[in-house]
Amino acid sequence: MERTSTVSLFDTIVTLMENKRYATLRDILTTMNPVDIAAVFEDIANEKCALLFRLLPKELAADTFVEMDEETQEMLIHGFSDTELKEIVDEIYVDDAVDIIEEMPANVVKRILRQADPEMRKEINEILKYPEDSAGSIMTTEFVILRPKMTVEEAIKRIRRTGIDKETIYTCYVSDSHSTLIGIITIKTLLLSEEDELIEDLMETNVISVNTLDDQEEVAQIFNKYNFLALPVVDREQRLVGIVTVDDAIDVMEEEATEDIQKMAAITPTTDKPYDRIGVFETYLSRIPWLLILMVSATFTGMIITSFEDALAASVVLSAFIPMLMDTGGNSGSQASVTVIRALSLGEIEFKDILMVIFKESRVSLLCGATLAAANFLKMMLFDRMLMGNESVTVMVAAVVCLTMIVTIFFAKIVGCTLPMIAKRLGFDPAVMASPFITTIVDAISLFVYFEIATALLHIG
Repeated sequence: MERTSTVSLFDTIVTLMENKRYATLRDILTTMNPVDIAAVFEDIANEKCALLFRLLPKELAADTFVEMDEETQEMLIHGFSDTELKEIVDEIYVDDAVDIIEEMPANVVKRILRQADPEMRKEINEILKYPEDSAGSIMTTEFVILRPKMTVEEAIKRIRRTGIDKETIYTCYVSDSHSTLIGIITIKTLLLSEEDELIEDLMETNVISVNTLDDQEEVAQIFNKYNFLALPVVDREQRLVGIVTVDDAIDVMEEEATEDIQKMAAITPTTDKPYDRIGVFETYLSRIPWLLILMVSATFTGMIITSFEDALAASVVLSAFIPMLMDTGGNSGSQASVTVIRALSLGEIEFKDILMVIFKESRVSLLCGATLAAANFLKMMLFDRMLMGNESVTVMVAAVVCLTMIVTIFFAKIVGCTLPMIAKRLGFDPAVMASPFITTIVDAISLFVYFEIATALLHIG
């Protein structure tokens, strides 16, 4: 139903444009959310985008512009006059302006900065100085500052006077004359208090804040933990320099989750463009490096098989169970690694907990290994030997396979849980140590264990 209504609305907008019924079209657009309007621009012909955009009221136009993809933004900027561009720049928040600038080519960036007023240009340049993926790089400098000696009445007057240009007014920040953050107070508290009460008597002094250089993923975790709408950002001297709002935190969560999924699938993280807007060559470049690395690393499994050719020749039936053992080991390692990576990203465990994690995963591996081995033994005896009539599948062959499975699962889960924690300790993203990488290691281990046990129990080799 939702898809049908979306298509119908788009068709209506196109029809109104073709019939030049601009007043009706403007009335429809003003009832829509900026995100939905931006989605319309993605599907509409380029030559009609500028006309449609000019129908939007100034504030709605700015909000819609922020929600567009960078290709549409760049196309519109090229079509804007300096006056139109200045109107957009004046209406958007500083952090949104920074996001746009970071995605634009140099000539477009220069034009945007030329249209920004000196104060905004200074704030943009300050934010651009912070490292990528830091709290400073995603903060905004547009927030309400109050003083501790203000009365409630004075505070509300200041909010009314300055709040129109702020990204949020629901939480206000209290600082001293040196800009040191000393407290926070909500609009709810102000509205429910007497007009002559002082801010210092009402404010919350136990303030949770982040440093400008803190990682943005840690900032997002704080939002998730405390359900904040905004979070203050301070410098090394505890001076309040900005805030991170919940919408930016959600963007970070989505970005980090996407990046982790790509790394766990052995794909080099790409831009945040939608799948249908990423070119074939760009997709190829993001995938081929890891495929080459994993292909080369897989030669170790080939070397192990080659070194045990005599064992395979003496008992050909052993080769039939290699895929099952390798897949089971890889799946077991992936389960452990994904669980640990998630726990690391949520701050549930740290490197100091590695012994606890190993002890837990080792017990889990023995339970999983024993269950799978018992099930596999019955399968080999009942299905492979009796139903399929494969006389080569003896009790000893089944014992070799099942014992290998237990050992493989044990090592797979230990490798799967420890590698991400070691990577985190060394400063690498633990998501790199996910499924493909761990599977390659476990494959080599499972083959080596398999042939060593087979050589010992079946006296071959």
